[in-house]
This record gives sequence, C-alpha cells and structure tokens, in this order.
Amino acid sequence: MKRRRSWKSKLERARTVDWRERGLLVEAAAQLLAARVRIAILPFRTIAKDLGTFVPPADKRIADCRAAAPVERRGMAEKVSWAVTRAAVHVPFRAVCLPQAMAAHAMLRRRGIESAVHFGARRGEEKPIDAHAWVDAAGVEVTGYPIDAGMKEIGAFV
Repeated sequence: MKRRRSWKSKLERARTVDWRERGLLVEAAAQLLAARVRIAILPFRTIAKDLGTFVPPADKRIADCRAAAPVERRGMAEKVSWAVTRAAVHVPFRAVCLPQAMAAHAMLRRRGIESAVHFGARRGEEKPIDAHAWVDAAGVEVTGYPIDAGMKEIGAFV
C-alpha cells in the first residue's frame, strides 16, 4: 500500500525546488485547473478550436513536433513535461491525460514552442472504447507517455 505524504512533508520538499521550478509548478497547476473547468463546461468542439488545426497522423507537422529541436527548446519542453506531470499528481482533482495535454499545450504555446496534441483510441475492456491524449514537442514526449501498444492514433491538433 502506497503511503501518502503529509502536507508538512510536501511543503518541506517544495522548499528544495528553486523559484523557477516553483513558478512552473504553479503555472502547471493553474493550467490543469483551467483545463478541467473548460472540459466540464464547454463542448469539445469549442475546446478543439483552441487546440489548433486537426490533422491526420501522417501529417508533416506532427513529424516536425517529434523531431529533435535546438537544446533550449528541448530543455523547455522537458521542464514543461516535468511541471505538468508533477503538478497533476498533487492537484486536488483528477488530472488525467486530456487536462494534462491541454495544460502542456498551453504552456508550450506561451513559450513559442510548437506541439502536437495527439488523440488515440482502442477497444476497451470495461467500456466500449478507451481514449487517450498525449503531447509531443521539440522531440520530447511531454505528457501521456508511455502509450499502450493497442492505442491507435486518430489524429492530432497542431
């Protein structure tokens, strides 16, 4: 059984993170909350408009997001990945793949880094279909990884 940390130990651990990383964590938590609220109150077609252009999996723009990028862009994509995945564990609501993808995409866009928000599906065991979202940017697997082998990509927003 996994032991949950107390708030006191979490605060003590947070003090070891430098101010830049703390700022990224706060931004990631705020973006996760914004994504959860948007998902709860808006139809997906409205959310989709903010994600960009929907393209098929073979589109060149998706390959561009998966390709290696200059060190500073790659480094920032890695930091955004770290912040979103870390914040998702600690926010007081469920932050599954779609809110994480939306948060990472917004943070990367704010920094001028192109990203692809992928959507995939597979036949489910408990429900008819399982869906998943993941993000690539600057050659970095930002959120949603690893991807289940049975997951088939439907398309992506770029």
